Amino acid sequence: MELRHLLTFIAVVEAGSFTKAAAALGYVQSSVTAQIQALETELGTALFDRFGKKTTLTDAGQKFLPYAQEISKLHALAKDAIRFNDEISGTLTISAPESLTAFRLPAVIREFKSRYGDVQITLKPGLCWEMGDRVKSGEMDLVFMLQHPAEDKDLLIEPLVEEKMTLIAPPGHLLEKVNPVTPAHLKNEVMLYTEPGCTYRALFEHTLNASGVYPSQGLEFWSIEAIKNCVISGLGLSFLPLITVEGEIRQGRLSALAWDDRPQRLVTQMASHKKRVITPVMREFMCLVRQHAVKWREDAGQV
Repeated sequence: MELRHLLTFIAVVEAGSFTKAAAALGYVQSSVTAQIQALETELGTALFDRFGKKTTLTDAGQKFLPYAQEISKLHALAKDAIRFNDEISGTLTISAPESLTAFRLPAVIREFKSRYGDVQITLKPGLCWEMGDRVKSGEMDLVFMLQHPAEDKDLLIEPLVEEKMTLIAPPGHLLEKVNPVTPAHLKNEVMLYTEPGCTYRALFEHTLNASGVYPSQGLEFWSIEAIKNCVISGLGLSFLPLITVEGEIRQGRLSALAWDDRPQRLVTQMASHKKRVITPVMREFMCLVRQHAVKWREDAGQV
């Protein structure tokens, strides 16, 4: 199996057509077609369905793609290893949910970039439930998840800090005087939720539903900042990680209600693929994350 055939295969997938892939690679289209046909002959199956100008992966092509991508990455890593030895350079692709993207990782990335300015970092937000698939497919080098500690046969998962959750309200809300606030108190409240698939939303709703409480009104938002501003304006209540709202609570712009969050607490975790080659860039970034996690735990009283 020739490497150039695999790289051409990936190029066709990314470009969406043989013609565009040929232009990107500097080949004539017949050369791209010949390479794909040679690969399909070797594998004994079709990798693409061709309908006029439209090119889509077959089921076999879908299964083969992550392996081709991994071989391509290993090829690039091998060249980098010879070229740079242990020099910290290259690229790093990471993914995390919005709460960690905005409130845990910025300080880590800022310090890392101050040390290794030549490293190109790509940070993509996403939902926790998709993080495992992103790193398993080779799309991401590292992912960060906010969920209950879990094991996965394909992943190395490292717990970093337990995240306290909080039920927030606008200052002066009647529930400020209630201690403790229970699910029954929220029956007639307007709840402002994060997107479907969010782990802490699911846990919070499960807690309410287990007590027979189904708030009569709920609104969904795709931005934590939007939720906070709407709570501040008096639109409703919300349930968010403390790290996302502690600034507004200190400023008196939001009120933290007396809600027992312990059943809904989650853990910020770092994950990589067990078979992934740990590059010097990944190694240094992971070490820096661990250093910051010590302070996160200290601030949370977990040391």
